[in-house]
Amino acid sequence: MSSSDPSRLTADHFAVLATLPMFPLGTVLVPKAVVPLQVFEPRYQTMLADVMTGDRKFGVVLIERGSEVGGGDVRTDVGTVAQVVKLRPIAADRWLVIVAGMERITVDRWLFDDPYPMAEVSGFPDEPGPSVDVQEWNALKRRMRRVLAGLAELGDTVARATFELGDDPGMGSFQLAGLGPFSDLDRQRVLCTPGVSGRCALLTELLSDVAVLAKLRLGAGEEADGSRG
Repeated sequence: MSSSDPSRLTADHFAVLATLPMFPLGTVLVPKAVVPLQVFEPRYQTMLADVMTGDRKFGVVLIERGSEVGGGDVRTDVGTVAQVVKLRPIAADRWLVIVAGMERITVDRWLFDDPYPMAEVSGFPDEPGPSVDVQEWNALKRRMRRVLAGLAELGDTVARATFELGDDPGMGSFQLAGLGPFSDLDRQRVLCTPGVSGRCALLTELLSDVAVLAKLRLGAGEEADGSRG
């Protein structure tokens, strides 16, 4: 069984969660991440008005193909519950919404898109299995810091290498996925990986790829500097 294919896990692994308003996005929200969203489409403004009268929660999934605006998109079936932390208008028809990623979910069934997307979702907890020990977890965090520091030296806009995470690799591995210089498709791969050890192994692989590319860029820059000298 592929560790990145949650649809092949046994049905009793998932606990029915709720029917949720859904916000398909062109980016990935992971648990424990805090991200800003700009909301301007009338249907999502309606959704916000509704969720703000309740628990302030809605689901976020990545759009695989298509656009965030207008509908007709193709959506992934693994996402994250978002909770509104802050909401303020920034224009007559636009809102800035700060959301926090809560728990991972899988979409069981899309319901309708009018007046905004809705879906039946289930919780997607980690599957039983081995975790990673303290030494492995600390080594992964150090690797992330080195990669971020190296990219910052190259002039890339990345998360600060001085980030602090706790000792829990379960939630922490999601946080690393949000901090890392990864594509949204790679972040989605991490989000879909059912177990902690699998997520940490994938993060290690992704960081190794980024480090190799950064080293090549650094070498090319040094060669260019040498030729000018």
